[in-house]
Amino acid sequence: MDLNDYFYFVHVVEKRGFAPAGRALGVPKSRLSRHIRQLEDRLGARLIQRTSRRFIITDAGDAFYRHARAALDEVAAAEAAVRRQANTLSGTVRLSCSVGVAQFAISPALSRFMAANPQVKIVQQVTNQTVDLVEAGIDMAIRGHADPLTPSSLIQSRLAPVVWHLFAGPSYLESAGTPARPEDLETHTGLKLGWRPEAGNWSLRGPGDTHVSIPFTPLLCSDDMVTLKQCAADGQGIVALPAYVCREDVARGKLVRVLPDWTAGDAQLSLLMPSRRGQPPAVKALSAFLRENVPGIVAQEGV
Repeated sequence: MDLNDYFYFVHVVEKRGFAPAGRALGVPKSRLSRHIRQLEDRLGARLIQRTSRRFIITDAGDAFYRHARAALDEVAAAEAAVRRQANTLSGTVRLSCSVGVAQFAISPALSRFMAANPQVKIVQQVTNQTVDLVEAGIDMAIRGHADPLTPSSLIQSRLAPVVWHLFAGPSYLESAGTPARPEDLETHTGLKLGWRPEAGNWSLRGPGDTHVSIPFTPLLCSDDMVTLKQCAADGQGIVALPAYVCREDVARGKLVRVLPDWTAGDAQLSLLMPSRRGQPPAVKALSAFLRENVPGIVAQEGV
């Protein structure tokens, strides 16, 4: 029995193809194909029907996958038991998240996790584009969203609620005046998250669950929260951002919360993973660590 055959077969099945499995593992498709052929020859059964356009797991392949997956899980558990005795955790975890989440939500948590687990290698993909986790070989992704995520085969779990507020620099409010009610925003300059130059819209929720929508033409459109926050602090206009992004700047007096009785949006950070089954110990450890630590990082206290 060659465990490599089992390992490669399971990854080909879970990634739904030789090409995505090869990219995730960093090995050529030819090696994967060779191991699968060896496995099929030894078993005397076809496990995968493959053509140029279709990828089908046979009944025999499906039955073998369940046992192979369980066997690999046991091997991983055996190694993890030894590592726990040595008080070490090792492996590689591939994590995807947006620029804003990387900069403000998880960098403190990642630093603490790495300090506690120096043998774990973290590969962080930072992008504002939606990534196919299976296709890209990503172990987990953190996504911010206001609306429910589209149903999929991914395992979704909530990390933390995120409240948005309006912020501006003291110099801007001194020159343009401080809005006392939402309607006052109609005469103010707005900065908008998102690079597309369409008209912006401040959706506000206030006392008594009152909802007000105020349109504005943005002076600046950007995907980068750091740029927006800096321009707001420099007096260029009013911006809606997550509360945790601006917490330190408010404490230092660089930013002021505008219309403090109103919020500018309610969102959610969620953790997405391709599967709960067969997760390496390092992946399980980081996901648990993020679930425990991210809520405290993004809490809005002090804003």
